[in-house]
Amino acid sequence: MKTATKALLGATAAIMLALPAMAETTIRIAYENNPGEPADLVMNRWAELVDEASDGEVKLDLYPSSQLGAKQDVIEQAMLGVNVITIADVGFLTDYDPDLGILFGPYLTEDAESLFRIYESDWFKQKEEALRDQGIHIVISNYLYGTRQLLATRKVETPEDLAGLKIRTPNNIMQIRAIEAMGGTPTPMPLGDVYPALTQGVIDGVENPLPVLFGQKLHEQAKELSMISYLQNTSLWLGGQAYFDTLDPEVIEMLHETGHQAGLYSQELAAEEDARILAAMEEAGVTVTYPDVAPFREKAMAVYEQFPEWSDGLFDDIQAQLAQ
Repeated sequence: MKTATKALLGATAAIMLALPAMAETTIRIAYENNPGEPADLVMNRWAELVDEASDGEVKLDLYPSSQLGAKQDVIEQAMLGVNVITIADVGFLTDYDPDLGILFGPYLTEDAESLFRIYESDWFKQKEEALRDQGIHIVISNYLYGTRQLLATRKVETPEDLAGLKIRTPNNIMQIRAIEAMGGTPTPMPLGDVYPALTQGVIDGVENPLPVLFGQKLHEQAKELSMISYLQNTSLWLGGQAYFDTLDPEVIEMLHETGHQAGLYSQELAAEEDARILAAMEEAGVTVTYPDVAPFREKAMAVYEQFPEWSDGLFDDIQAQLAQ
């Protein structure tokens, strides 16, 4: 009996040695995008980088396609200390710091690289520290989501063509006001609800980068693509400070370093995907219009006068930084 027991224990030990070490830390990564979209590809790359850097002790579990709920719901989960990181544009953070909304303003810049320099500035670092005090921990700040275009059931060549069109936007005030200023009727809803809303005629169009429009198959329901390029969409990946306070400082540093690498990959991917997807959409029967964006830009500038809560001179200060 003792011999059999020793043999069993020996075999169990051998099996345990052969198995990979169990992950000591598991973090859920939630996003609305579907598998195969750039956001999903970048998160898979980040998961690989984290696994390698931590020798398997930290694991990122990916939850695409809004599996953990709408963006705002996931942010609230993070604020409560849940082990989750999600993507959020700065427009979603205006409740915590109104000034941040300007970085998501329409036609603020045509150059995403200049925006990323602002995210590395002392001005933004101060904002980042203030967000941590309010419970938000930014992990990735160099993520490029893409340039937001307009896909609709009707051709849009001028701002006047937006009249009467219900355009889906995320539920953040900057994009709502931008679409409104350009002449459309903003209709906020989660990304996962957009396809049926287009099918049922609840909305007439949607704005988003090309990979998202295509990845969500929205071109099946709306065949008019207008390249208005109204927003250079840089994004943040963030979690709750309450959860990050439970992590080892070395783990946090590793997440930041690998996250930055993933952000660089997002920038490479964005440029490659736009050309490929534009061709695929045209092949699928989408009509592509390249309007003069000057009239759209002119109307959109009204947005920058609608935020009296911003710091004095904020628009000029940001423009000066962008010009450096």
